[in-house]
Amino acid sequence: MTIRVEIHGQPDLEQLAALLEANDVVLLTQNGEIVAETRRVEAGAERKARVPGALAHLGPMDDPFVFSRPDETLKGVAEAGEDYKGPSDKE
Repeated sequence: MTIRVEIHGQPDLEQLAALLEANDVVLLTQNGEIVAETRRVEAGAERKARVPGALAHLGPMDDPFVFSRPDETLKGVAEAGEDYKGPSDKE
């Protein structure tokens, strides 16, 4: 999700913008811990709008409901009420 904030008249944000103009990345910290990373973007570098049907030339999907069906590998776990232990989990 992207949120836009107008910084005009907000000294702290104007200072952050000035730091970004001088540097590629600014790390925001709180109590010594990094809580956010801001990056400078070039003007006009906004993401292009999605176009419905842009991949239609690839043909129809083999299974159009692939993302709406429950995962069969987790079905037994859900019924048993246990934590899932994947192939990389060691006991």
